[in-house]
Amino acid sequence: MSEQEPTGGGVDDKGQGEGTGGSGPAGPSNGDGPADDTARVRRRYPGISSRAYEHPADRPALVSLRKLTGFETVFKVLSGMIPERSLRLLFLSDSVRVDENQFVHLHHMMVDACEILDLERVPPFYVTQDPRPNAMCIGLDQPIIVVTTGLVELLDEEEMRAVIGHEVGHALSGHAVYRTILLFLTSMAVRVAWIPLGNIAIMAIVSALREWFRKSELSADRAGLLVGQDLDASLRGLMKLAGGNNLHHMNVDAFLKQAEEYEAGGDVRDSVLKILTVLPRTHPFAAVRAAELNRWARTRDYQRLSHGHYPRRDDDPESRITDSVKESAAHYAGAVRNSKDPLMRLVNDVASGAGEFGGKLRDFARGTGRPRPGDAGGGDGAGDGGRNGDPRPGGEQPGGGGPGSGSGA
Repeated sequence: MSEQEPTGGGVDDKGQGEGTGGSGPAGPSNGDGPADDTARVRRRYPGISSRAYEHPADRPALVSLRKLTGFETVFKVLSGMIPERSLRLLFLSDSVRVDENQFVHLHHMMVDACEILDLERVPPFYVTQDPRPNAMCIGLDQPIIVVTTGLVELLDEEEMRAVIGHEVGHALSGHAVYRTILLFLTSMAVRVAWIPLGNIAIMAIVSALREWFRKSELSADRAGLLVGQDLDASLRGLMKLAGGNNLHHMNVDAFLKQAEEYEAGGDVRDSVLKILTVLPRTHPFAAVRAAELNRWARTRDYQRLSHGHYPRRDDDPESRITDSVKESAAHYAGAVRNSKDPLMRLVNDVASGAGEFGGKLRDFARGTGRPRPGDAGGGDGAGDGGRNGDPRPGGEQPGGGGPGSGSGA
């Protein structure tokens, strides 16, 4: 779309203030579609690297996946087996291609999303007949973006803009290849279930792919926010995926409180059930995605990114995976430390107790912190005697029967 021009560094020419009350950085939106869209000027992010919005666990999970025994072999085999040409012909023959003549409003949003994230080539875009709301970015050589009619009918203009930005984020991050392989492996697992150990081998890779897939969805949600630049619209879209097209019966704030209750409620048994429930899924739960995106939109990292301070793809060759792993470890440590989930609190308490016990054990081994005979207070310095009112040198204690045995240096 041509209503906005780049102003450099990812900052629009309407000012740099951050939206409040859940609105994105470009200001509030009434969510009624394109009525006020022409008045909006969205920021662009020239040369932005996918590292700017990727979830801390996205890239390390992909690296771990690649290290999985046998994955590279399976990847090479499947790259030759997956009929990508047939896939493209299928969508071309049995779906509607989005372009200047069909679904023109979606075409404009796609072009606009690619310009905002500086994606050089606009991916082929199709609408396929399916009442279930869904969107995907697949393909090995070139990404293809597909949305279902159920999704088009469910979302308004601004919500759909966030979804298209979500899929463009997948394309920019290079997620399409691994997502395509997951879809292929999932169908293959059913076909080889009768082969001894064959299904186990495939499902091990499928499970690893699903774990990464869920993290990649959180990354793409952030890309959708960067494109739509309307937090309310992004959250509404996720809420509609959970509750359908009943916006007048739903409330975003209540939906976020629902997510908070899910994350914090119950006991350890509920925590285990959450893990078991999410394992077979490719996507995180809608409420969890909304809560994750809402938290990220209020971080300093997002504010800096919105004002043009972000990693550039020209620097990607110099980036080190160890930095991503450290960032991921710090993220998970903070998540466990601040989590309200009963199991995570238990893990945090056990870790804190183990750390405290380890510190005491270390002090004992070093000879520090050892109480002197007769010192009820357990003083650990040679001057404890004086502190307790005993003027005698060496810290002898009344009734201690001899020189103090404090172990201070």
